[in-house]
Amino acid sequence: MKSVPDTSGALGPGAREASIVQLRATTEPGGELDILIVGGGIVGAGAALDAVTRGLTVGIVEANDWAAGTSSRSSKLIHGGLRYLEMLDFGLVKEALQERGLLLSEIAPHLARPVPFLYPLTRPFLERPYVGAGIALYDLMSVSNGHRRGVPFHKHLTRRGTLRAAPSLKDDAFVGSIRYYDGQVDDAKYVANLVRTAAHYGAHAVNQMSVVDFLREGERVVGAKVVNHEDGSQFKIRAKQVINATGVWTDETQAMVTDRGQLKVRASKGIHLVVPRDRFQSTVGLILRTEKSVLFVIPWGRHWIIGTTDTDWNLDKAHPAASSKDIDYILEHVNKVLKRPLTREDVEGVYAGLRPLLAGENDSTAKLSREHVVAHPVPGLVVVAGGKWTTYRVMAKDAVDEATRTMDERVPPSCTETIPLLGASGFKAAWNRRNRTAEESGVHVARVEHLLNRYGSMTSEVLDIIGENPALAEPLPGADDYLQAEAVYAATHEGARHVHDVLTRRTRISIESWDRGVSAVPVVAKLMGEVLGWSDVQRESEIKHYIARVEAERLSQQQPDDISADAARLGVEDIVPLR
Repeated sequence: MKSVPDTSGALGPGAREASIVQLRATTEPGGELDILIVGGGIVGAGAALDAVTRGLTVGIVEANDWAAGTSSRSSKLIHGGLRYLEMLDFGLVKEALQERGLLLSEIAPHLARPVPFLYPLTRPFLERPYVGAGIALYDLMSVSNGHRRGVPFHKHLTRRGTLRAAPSLKDDAFVGSIRYYDGQVDDAKYVANLVRTAAHYGAHAVNQMSVVDFLREGERVVGAKVVNHEDGSQFKIRAKQVINATGVWTDETQAMVTDRGQLKVRASKGIHLVVPRDRFQSTVGLILRTEKSVLFVIPWGRHWIIGTTDTDWNLDKAHPAASSKDIDYILEHVNKVLKRPLTREDVEGVYAGLRPLLAGENDSTAKLSREHVVAHPVPGLVVVAGGKWTTYRVMAKDAVDEATRTMDERVPPSCTETIPLLGASGFKAAWNRRNRTAEESGVHVARVEHLLNRYGSMTSEVLDIIGENPALAEPLPGADDYLQAEAVYAATHEGARHVHDVLTRRTRISIESWDRGVSAVPVVAKLMGEVLGWSDVQRESEIKHYIARVEAERLSQQQPDDISADAARLGVEDIVPLR
């Protein structure tokens, strides 16, 4: 089977159907893929790009939407992890800092950018040299990788300097601070872009497609049986190697093949609150210690993201729910340092995600590792699990290395550290000419800057949509930061198949607007329906489902504990296309 790259990397409905045709053809003689990847989160998408840029034929399938699980619900940070440095896990921190520099300066400068934080000091004399030495080492480890750091060096601040940077902090909360930098990224946007880049190089990418079984020849895995949620059809995909990159679902997918030599993955829930930027004054983010972990207060456009928690989760993995107890925990801890306390009325959005942590049979959550592991439990199946969002590229490389180790032909080494994502090449030039672009397109320069920070040099593709229909330059209702053209682009180029794909992942309207996207739903459904060919009945179904989902999430966030919150959230089933 010959793989023909799509030079645009578009993931529209036509590209999806073409990929399905290619995957169906793998059962023909000589047509099998080199590698089939199961799981469309950050690691699976990274593995698809890694494998296809080595010259291999690649397919990737995702049961839901790209990044629908853990990969879209992180703290949106690219960081080495200061707390791991304190745990003396130097290898993990150094590796993550190297990746941070790559993402910021080479791979995705249009999506990732530096963000400043204050590390508050609460005790005089001894704490400053101790913490200062740790952050100096953090900075030093980031310059030893041969790549640009991508962020400025740290700086010590007095108490007065701390309050000047963050006037809303309590005057007596700290004796001073150290300002340092990490990186920030829209995690879901990044994953969609990563899948697009893999498709650009020839990978066959299909979301809304579940693996229901693995194909076997004796002990060897030779592919997978899948179901297409769009039409209910089932078919087989054959491949020389299968990579299981299903994160917190690793145990379930492994169990389809073997019950021996399994990796054990435990889910740890982390929730985040989103509040308006004007609720307190600060030019920088904060990192605060709690009795259980650390709490980040992260600048996010016109908002703050505050989180996270770290609790064991044994309930529904597709829709982890934030309880009232979780929300109160975060508010209680952040309010310890703010002059004007935040209340529930200040919270615009809430989201919960699960960390896939490696564990033995009896490990407690507090002892679980953020390291990743690659295993080959049976011939033909590679499993990759654990790790951090920041180090996805290393995890993907290690998984593909293991998958190709037994292939007869010589496979080139990974080259993804030199492969920029679509939109990265030419981004700086596009940014420098943003005023001219605004004049030429008739779109305000502030809007052009917004688009450049989301699409990079592919911004011209969004502006082309506006050129064909100038009405699409209007913002979506209740979400002034996002243009109607972006909803169209999500369906034509970014693989969005449902309204909630656009409102929760291609944009962040579901957590950034007071009504959590309800006002925008009818417009988004209309725009998407025109691209995807929805009937009036299906369009109305999408609208009703999204509104019911928002109501279920709000109800879950009023519940006192995980069990009741989970039950409330599961009151709304996942939407499926009408057939």
